[in-house]
Amino acid sequence: MTFTLSSPSFIYNGPIPARHTCDDHDLSPELNWTNIPDSTRTLVLIVDDPDAPDPAAPKMTWVHWVLYNLPPTISGLPENVMENNLPAGTLQGLNNWNRVGYGGPCPPIGTHRYFHKLYALDIVLPDLKQPTKTVLEEAMHGHVVGQTELVGLYIRPANR
Repeated sequence: MTFTLSSPSFIYNGPIPARHTCDDHDLSPELNWTNIPDSTRTLVLIVDDPDAPDPAAPKMTWVHWVLYNLPPTISGLPENVMENNLPAGTLQGLNNWNRVGYGGPCPPIGTHRYFHKLYALDIVLPDLKQPTKTVLEEAMHGHVVGQTELVGLYIRPANR
C-alpha cells in the first residue's frame, strides 16, 4: 500500500481555491493521509513554494507551514485548523513570515506550485522551539521512513 496525501479542496497539480490564500480567508486546507508506514512514530508536515518570488526566475523556497510530531493515530487535519485545535503533542515551526501557523499562497507574479509534504518518522522529535524548515529537516535526517506529497497551484487574480 502506498502512503498518500490528499485534500477534498484540490487535486494533485490542480488549482488551490482562493479561500486557502491571502486573497480570501487564508484557511488551511483539509488534508487527509492513508497507509502510513508501520514503523511511524510521528509525522511532519511542511508546506512550501519553490517558485518564489517569480516562477520564471525562482530565487528561494518560501515556507508556508511547518508542523511536527503529529501523532500517527490521526488520518488528517480539518480545514482551518488553529493552534489550539492541533492534535495533542503537535508542535509548530516558523514559516517565512517568521510566525507559526498556516500562511496561504500569496504569489507576487505567475503561477506557483505549493508542495504539501508529509513525512513519516521513526522517532518523536524533541521540542525544537519553533524551528525553521532547515532546522527541522536536519533533526529529521536519518529518521524518515516514508514520504508523500500533494502539489497545488495558485495564480493571483488580476483584479486584486
